[in-house]
Amino acid sequence: VVDFIREAALDPQVLAVKMTLYRVSSKSPIIRYLKKAAENGKQVTVLVELKARFDEENNVHWAQELEHAGCHVIYGLVGLKTHCKLALVVRREEEGIKRYMHMATGNYNDVTARLYTDMGLFTCNNEIGEDASNIFNMLSGFSEPPYFHKLVIAPLGIRDYLMDRIDEEITAAKAGRKALIQMKMNSLSDTAMIEKLYEASNAGVEIHLLIRGICNLKVGIPGVSDNITVHSIVGQLLEHSRIYYFYADGQENVYLSSADLMNRNLSRRVELLFPILQDDIRERIIKIFSIMWADNVKTRILQPDSTWVRAQLRGVTKLNAQAYFIEHAE
Repeated sequence: VVDFIREAALDPQVLAVKMTLYRVSSKSPIIRYLKKAAENGKQVTVLVELKARFDEENNVHWAQELEHAGCHVIYGLVGLKTHCKLALVVRREEEGIKRYMHMATGNYNDVTARLYTDMGLFTCNNEIGEDASNIFNMLSGFSEPPYFHKLVIAPLGIRDYLMDRIDEEITAAKAGRKALIQMKMNSLSDTAMIEKLYEASNAGVEIHLLIRGICNLKVGIPGVSDNITVHSIVGQLLEHSRIYYFYADGQENVYLSSADLMNRNLSRRVELLFPILQDDIRERIIKIFSIMWADNVKTRILQPDSTWVRAQLRGVTKLNAQAYFIEHAE
């Protein structure tokens, strides 16, 4: 991402750079290149979230630095924290104007990126590009988009969108077809989403949840959560990515998001949920989830009495998912 912003700052064909910043490091190279982009005559718009907990002073400092460099600094919508992670580069090319985007589950922070596990996507998909432009227009106060092609945002739509995807799995299960939901997040505490997952479990949907932190859902309740299994991985790196997978009658739809299933994320923050449209990337994410789900070294499994127990290792090959990914990193 740092290279992406640096190239945009130096490329004479780039017209505009737009980016959301929630947490950045105290010596952020991204800030440096955003300032360089403005100095090079590009239109630079940066949303800085001043209410990022524990980073308020740091973010005020960077907002002032960016303004002094000629960037257009915005602070989001009144009453809502902007927690989505989105970067948009607008470039003049032979065939016309083209948009390049980066969307992520984690912050644009070069220090914590070494300690957290996150996922991000680079794309130049035209519909996603229009959606990204509309999001920045909305955050700038210019307009509220009439609709989105591919992207889903909170507080307007993520809760309802995920509810609809769960309902589709419920319909499949009731018709006797395979139904599977797999989700990974930091915390699960939103009451409405938990009740919807209970409904899906009761209908026969198999549900796998990877949750590092708070989990208010109860497993093993007869007739309510029999089909829900919850794992938690606490290892060398902080698990931070959010993955939402739905079997969808074999289509295997995968989404990444900045949002956990918490009321604050779904109702009081600007969050982003984006689809993985490219088959090879989608398959890679599904494989990553399956490896994490098979982890039996750093995994704890939620019990009906709300305790967490280690996975049984007797007679099975040990698998530390984080160690596996580090070893196989490209």
